[in-house]
Amino acid sequence: YFNDNFGSSSISKSSAEHDVQDQFDVLIMDCLDPNDDHPFAKVLYTDDGYVTSLYDALTEDGILVVQVGEASEIDDPADENGSFENRSTMIKMLDAIGFKSIHIYEESHCQFGAPWTTLIAFKDVETRKRWYRSPAAVELDLSRRILPTKDGKTSLRYFDGATMKSYQMPSRAFEDNYCRQQDKPEECAEKVRFGNVEEVNGSSAYSPVFERNFA
Repeated sequence: YFNDNFGSSSISKSSAEHDVQDQFDVLIMDCLDPNDDHPFAKVLYTDDGYVTSLYDALTEDGILVVQVGEASEIDDPADENGSFENRSTMIKMLDAIGFKSIHIYEESHCQFGAPWTTLIAFKDVETRKRWYRSPAAVELDLSRRILPTKDGKTSLRYFDGATMKSYQMPSRAFEDNYCRQQDKPEECAEKVRFGNVEEVNGSSAYSPVFERNFA
């Protein structure tokens, strides 16, 4: 669908030229895992034409949500050198295509036997302000938008303001994993991660070092 309607072969339109009525505010991709040994998994996470079509299918302040497999552990190699090479490739492609802010969070309630991860990519950096809302602001939004149960309690079992707060900071494992890349990002220098540097810019739209220490 996305290749046909938003790909380079679809009347050769750029993101700005696509009819806004045809575009989406949010896209959620939850199909195969990036490390699945299946040709279609590689296409989903690494095909430039397909990933670009997702970008073009979003409105100017659109958000892409992607299930990106099992969470990293503290001793894992960089994704690019391990079983999650496809995850690494997709993150770099999303950055190169033009997403302004990319985040990964972990969720342990999916019953997969290990924490699972989800990637959030924002086309507009201003949109991510809502990602960093306080727990109180999230609770207020939930009370306004989620219908209560008959006994007046929330209908959500695993999500509240405190949970959202935990999503805002990636795990130390993802920070270490990120800094094990062959081309180590500038912010991975020890003086930045463990020193007294008060300000630093992330080297790309995805930087767990920046998120954990400076966001």
